[in-house]
Amino acid sequence: MNDLVLASGSPRRHQLLTLAGFDLAAVIPPAIPEVRDMGERPLDYVKRLAREKAAAVDRPGSWVLAADTIVHQGEDIFEKPTSDADAARMLERLAGDWHRVTTAWCLRWSGPGPSISGRRVFSGHTTSRVCFRDLQPKEIARYVATGEGRDKAGSYAVQGDGASLIDRVVGSTTNVVGLPLGTVVPALLSAGVSR
Repeated sequence: MNDLVLASGSPRRHQLLTLAGFDLAAVIPPAIPEVRDMGERPLDYVKRLAREKAAAVDRPGSWVLAADTIVHQGEDIFEKPTSDADAARMLERLAGDWHRVTTAWCLRWSGPGPSISGRRVFSGHTTSRVCFRDLQPKEIARYVATGEGRDKAGSYAVQGDGASLIDRVVGSTTNVVGLPLGTVVPALLSAGVSR
């Protein structure tokens, strides 16, 4: 059995892995700057962050799983809001329109020696499309006041009260939450992480 370390402070990722039957040996949020390079495309940005987060955590003899989730429209990325006013601005921009949610993940063997699977890295990304309803200013203000979206990309949570803002989701819902289990679970099993 190989230990699994989650390189993320996200309680949602922790919960998804637990619901999928995986025990975590540790949760170690990496301390890396999450700054988009000038001209960096959204997909390149989120993939780079997942790789850097996985590389920043060293736990010998364990698999380290890191992920990063972004909300984006075209080249615009909607990060975690910096204030309630910023959250309201994002929701106003997303209201009545489609956007994409992309989660990139990286599963890295933290040595020493080779892993049981013979591989040292598994990685991937998943994109889901989300359409918000037309939202009235009062609805946006009410949702922002709940505080639910304060630590979430795009300022909303599909698994909470934010579900009432959404008209449709096309693709993986667990991806929108923060970890696409449909691709991550097979990688964990291929790596030899048991559940």
